[in-house]
Amino acid sequence: MVARDRELERLRAVFERSAKGTATAVLISGDAGVGKTRVTEELATVARDKGAVVLVGRCLDAGETGLPYLPFAEALSQIPDREQAVLAHTALARLFPDVSLPTRERRENNLSAITAVVPGAGGRVGNRPEQDIGQLQLFDAVHGVLTDLAATRPVLLIIEDLHWADGSTRRLLSFLVSRLREQRIMIAGTYRSDDLHRRHPLRPLLAELVRQPALERLDLTPFSAADSRQFVTALAEDGLPDDLVREVAGRSEGNAFFAEELLAAYTEDGESLPATLVDVLLARVERLSETAQHVVRVASVSGRRVPHADLLAVSELPEPELEEALREAVQHHVFVAKQHQWMDVYAFRHALLREAVYGDLLPGERVRLHAAYARNLAANQGPRGAAGALAHHSMESHQLPQALSASIAAAREAKDAGAPAESLDYYELALKLWEAVPPADRPADKDEVTLLRKASYMAGRSGEPERAVSFARSAVKLADESGDRATSAMMRRRLASALFVVEGREREALQVIEQAWAIVDGWPPDCEKSWILAVYALILRSMREPEEARKFAELAVQEARACDETGVVADALVTLAALDEQNGRTEESRERLREAIRLAHDDGELSVELRARYYLGISTYEQGELADAVRIIEEGIDRARSTGLAWSTYGFELRAMKVISRYATGDWDDSEAAAEPPGMRVSSTVSARLAAVGSYVMVGRGRLAEATRLAAELRSEWHRDFQIGAAMGAVGAELALWQGRPEEGAKLVREALEWASRVGGQWVLVNIRLGALGAALCADLAERAARRKDEAERRAAVEEGTRLVELTRQTAEFGRPRTGTLGPEGLAWVARAEAEESRLRGASDPGLWAAAVAAFDYGAIYEQAICRWRLGEALLGAERREEATSVLRTADEVATRLDARPLRDALRKLARRGRVALTDGAVPRETLDPFTPRERTVLKLVALGRTNRQVGEELFISEKTVSVHLSRIMAKLGATRRAEAVAIAYDRGLLVQQEVH
Repeated sequence: MVARDRELERLRAVFERSAKGTATAVLISGDAGVGKTRVTEELATVARDKGAVVLVGRCLDAGETGLPYLPFAEALSQIPDREQAVLAHTALARLFPDVSLPTRERRENNLSAITAVVPGAGGRVGNRPEQDIGQLQLFDAVHGVLTDLAATRPVLLIIEDLHWADGSTRRLLSFLVSRLREQRIMIAGTYRSDDLHRRHPLRPLLAELVRQPALERLDLTPFSAADSRQFVTALAEDGLPDDLVREVAGRSEGNAFFAEELLAAYTEDGESLPATLVDVLLARVERLSETAQHVVRVASVSGRRVPHADLLAVSELPEPELEEALREAVQHHVFVAKQHQWMDVYAFRHALLREAVYGDLLPGERVRLHAAYARNLAANQGPRGAAGALAHHSMESHQLPQALSASIAAAREAKDAGAPAESLDYYELALKLWEAVPPADRPADKDEVTLLRKASYMAGRSGEPERAVSFARSAVKLADESGDRATSAMMRRRLASALFVVEGREREALQVIEQAWAIVDGWPPDCEKSWILAVYALILRSMREPEEARKFAELAVQEARACDETGVVADALVTLAALDEQNGRTEESRERLREAIRLAHDDGELSVELRARYYLGISTYEQGELADAVRIIEEGIDRARSTGLAWSTYGFELRAMKVISRYATGDWDDSEAAAEPPGMRVSSTVSARLAAVGSYVMVGRGRLAEATRLAAELRSEWHRDFQIGAAMGAVGAELALWQGRPEEGAKLVREALEWASRVGGQWVLVNIRLGALGAALCADLAERAARRKDEAERRAAVEEGTRLVELTRQTAEFGRPRTGTLGPEGLAWVARAEAEESRLRGASDPGLWAAAVAAFDYGAIYEQAICRWRLGEALLGAERREEATSVLRTADEVATRLDARPLRDALRKLARRGRVALTDGAVPRETLDPFTPRERTVLKLVALGRTNRQVGEELFISEKTVSVHLSRIMAKLGATRRAEAVAIAYDRGLLVQQEVH
């Protein structure tokens, strides 16, 4: 190694840190040939010397679609006892089809895959993009096996050439990086920075990964002139004249591979150096014998690597002659011989060499060789990925009928491997080829409508609902043209389901399902008819047509029972249960849900079972039975996990409910753990929803700068799901309360309420909670205006706050007849709004705040602690010190246990101001100090009005250092400006006038 000491030292340090339990990922970028692979090889040597498990996988340039998970399959094939790992994590069998699973496990695995793709399997409620179960099963399995390995030895996973990574590999890598915590794992990935054009698919992944705290980046820049000369000198074993060293070093322009190739080309024949690198590469190949050159050209069509068996078949050489040619290519450093999954494989020493050779092929020669590879693949049952390779070679050799069949097979293979995006790519390729292939040459068991339907499902499961709608529309059009009314009805059900998950398309979804029903109305009971009824009922319920929804759900039950479709019965029962809950018939609703769980469990309809469990958990939660809700939700999550459906639609919904219910009960660590994202999102909604509900704890624990960034990022995601906007509206209001930004918070509340009304009308609990939080912000505004003696501002704040309190009352009255009961959570937020109204008037009412404390006694301990804080404040104002002391101590105990820092700071500030002891000791003199001594000194000087330069001069530090300290201070306070940081520090009691003056 030359001139890479600094980079290697950094990588060694990262490995040592990860080996001690701080998992880290490093992205190594650089131009082609700059030395990325050589650096990772050295890192691998260091890791092996330290006793680590080293796993290396490489991405392959195999056309636009790629081979799903290829580098991970290669890397994981190197783990010890692969069969045992597959038994422990059965989803790994998708990567290793040659490893057999026990019969029961194989059956469950297949059932999971079927549930993931069967149309309407369990139905859905709400605007949820369809999720691919198999992909996230595989993600969890890969994460699990790496974690298992890291339990005994450090693990180094190297993924090379990420610029060629397929979509599934990119998603899996993002998933793993996002889950790095305290495992002894280091992930290193390399990619060509000069290959990343503006729309390169790797760019979004890089943008996402750089936000992960576990990620570091290492850019390998070209050598300097001096380092290049040192490198060339080290390469030349026999020594070279100085002028030649300078020439080679200069021509290489600091690129290690270029220098090596240039030097090798020169020293082999002693002729003048070629004018360009490509000429050098081709010159090296042309020095081989004719047979060896032929083998190299044949290999270039396969890709970077080619198995010995494929070369033997395509080159049409006798094996001894082939082996002699391969030996010559290896000796001349054109090929590298290696073992890959128990096969002899020959790889080009560098991808640029393969590209140069392939680019030099004549057009006819290229087509002929692609055709030869296609014939070989078609004649032999290849490994995983063979169908995709066959599709690629068939396309390149203009064998369109074979390319069509292979594309369909590759789509199925990718779907079974849990790679919906790649499956969609292959279905799209098949659809492009359909009209180009004569009808007689098309697969007899397929038609265009079927391909469109499957493409629509894969688009939905890939998180691309608009494309799902487009494919479904085309399928409906073709089905209508065919005159097959049964197919027309089926495709309309698919279109309705696709439309239903797109924001703002619910009305159109209703029209389409009505058309489907018009076709099958009057037909004898059958499976498709009963599913149309179930989807019809589902959409009607979401459109707030309860009577019609009930009619069609009951009809779905009747029709499904007539044709023995137990899964549809269970699905329709869940819809009926939701309608019963709306009408206040809670016990009837829960009995239906229990029956649905039993029927779905017996019939193997896992998705329907999870949907029923989810609604049962929601019912108990909304009735304030938090202990039962937590138990039911945990049972549902356990069931989802045990059946491989942890990330299915309702597996995810149960997980989101766990985040919320654990937050309410004060189990904040469990809430944060459940909010861990799945990584590279199959659907943006999954990660956005989890981030939104998980941000409650983020704000509660005082990570305000992080929450501010998240709120800004998620603002563009509100349209994806109503719950994202509802959660972030409340989170943004609470964030503004703690940051002392009441004007911005009040504005956000107005925007959130307008948005909720625009997209969904009256959302009972959302409006009540936002109204209460808005009233709190207006009360803060009124208090501030009173201190400033700004009567106009105070009146405006009181007027808006009063309007918001009235909104909560009206919404509560609106909600009672619709739901039968408002539920304890809604009643508690109404009580808080009314208590905040007393703050608006200037004299906080202890009686109203005591009522709010009592209302939150159903189990929402954090919200109750906030009300106790305000109650304590009101009691102090009424000179009821002894009662205030008891109330504030209770609130402080909760804030301390939860590590709710903003609330704890507010309680201690109030206690200091009111001369109240929160413990049996002395009155606290200061809050927990988040600043270093230097940061506190800088903040005090800024509060005195000093500029950065003046602060630096006074403390004998540079102006830049002052700026760094200020940036850290503002990050800790969630501020964006110097003055705002000072104001927040005063408001939270972190600065007092006596300290500053």
